[in-house]
Amino acid sequence: MTIDIFPLTPDRWNDMETLFGAHGGYADCWCMFWRLKRSEFKQLRGEGTKAALKSLTEQNEVPGLLAYVEGKPAGWCSVGPREGYRALENSRTLKRVDAVPVWSIVCFFVDKPFRKQGLMRALIEGAVDYARANGAQIVEGYPLDMQHPKLAGQKLSGCSSYMGIDAAFREVGFVEAGRGSETQLIMRYTVQG
Repeated sequence: MTIDIFPLTPDRWNDMETLFGAHGGYADCWCMFWRLKRSEFKQLRGEGTKAALKSLTEQNEVPGLLAYVEGKPAGWCSVGPREGYRALENSRTLKRVDAVPVWSIVCFFVDKPFRKQGLMRALIEGAVDYARANGAQIVEGYPLDMQHPKLAGQKLSGCSSYMGIDAAFREVGFVEAGRGSETQLIMRYTVQG
């Protein structure tokens, strides 16, 4: 399986629409849940969040990465400097670990035919490479701890693991830096030159 990862740029917007489909990824989110204040997100959800993501893309602010399998859009990962995610910055559970600037990986969407094939890991690797190329020193993720007794052995739906799962982050080299809750980790990857 050939996987290619590219930044979402205006020329790839149609591929993003194809991937997210009529439901905007998960429940008309259009991957704006962490970028907007909660009140804004509730007000805009649907066509408004779609327009907000498209606007970011048109302003040449890369909001994330698209994964292609054999040339077909198959997955998505939102990555960028943490301060660009307003709801994350205001989160009571996913507070900053320290004052060090980080890039954050906050969301994944993998189309059903491509799930359980390593696409999340490929997107994490692509996000680390993209963050490195843009000067990041630390990349953070906020996956579910599937080893926790509350989650061990459970099957997750596509949207329940939208922030990722710990195993995929560990495979890339992320380590636990804190916890947002019993079942949600804060994991970090230190970028090397």
